[in-house]
Amino acid sequence: MFDGGIMVFRLRLTLAALGLAAFLQPALAEPPRAVVELFTSQGCSSCPPADELLVEYSRQSDIVALSLPVNYWDYLGWKDTLAHVAFTERQKAYAHSRNDRQVFTPQMIVNGKKSSIGSDRAQIEKAIQVTTKGRRTLPVNVVLNEQNGTVSIAIEETPDTTQREAEIWILPVLKSQTVPIERGENKGKTITYANVVRGLNRVGEWRGGSARFQVPLDMARQGGDTYVVLLQGTDAARPGLILGAAKGPGL
Repeated sequence: MFDGGIMVFRLRLTLAALGLAAFLQPALAEPPRAVVELFTSQGCSSCPPADELLVEYSRQSDIVALSLPVNYWDYLGWKDTLAHVAFTERQKAYAHSRNDRQVFTPQMIVNGKKSSIGSDRAQIEKAIQVTTKGRRTLPVNVVLNEQNGTVSIAIEETPDTTQREAEIWILPVLKSQTVPIERGENKGKTITYANVVRGLNRVGEWRGGSARFQVPLDMARQGGDTYVVLLQGTDAARPGLILGAAKGPGL
């Protein structure tokens, strides 16, 4: 049960060479073209339009949309029921990697690189184009398979792959959560959040080529009802460009 604490797990992994063709399922969806991370807060009056936009993005098959509620507005009269300091720290790490002087809400981080106002669709779409450099999908294929209580993660380079050093993360996700807000700037509103992240779990490292990792299914979904996998480069130990991603069942 999720009790408000989110652990960042360093998981034991199984790594083996793998031909991707042997891993593909017949109904495999096309890889996503973008990952969008919304840093939001129930205590921020500017956030509801961004939360609504993220709901829209969550319905697009080619977008991995994630909501990461932060806790630094809790002093304004309403403690965010979904926020965690781990998400605040992730947002700050993004800011440091871009040499930004401050963090804000609502903020959308696109593909781990570009920052946009979370409610500005045009700005977000431009950021997607810039970070993908016109590609239809992210540059590394990530394929998931569930069997016997285990999530298998297969990673395969593509001709577009240039960066070959990254970390694999698995994020438990709540597909939808509706919250009535009783105090603070959004008092009286009831807001539905999509794809709410419930944990940041580091699986291991990738150094190019074909690779396979395995994670217990109950850990992948801990605190949520499904999960997302990210393959993310690092920039001086801070989060960098997202090279690949995949959605768990139901997303």
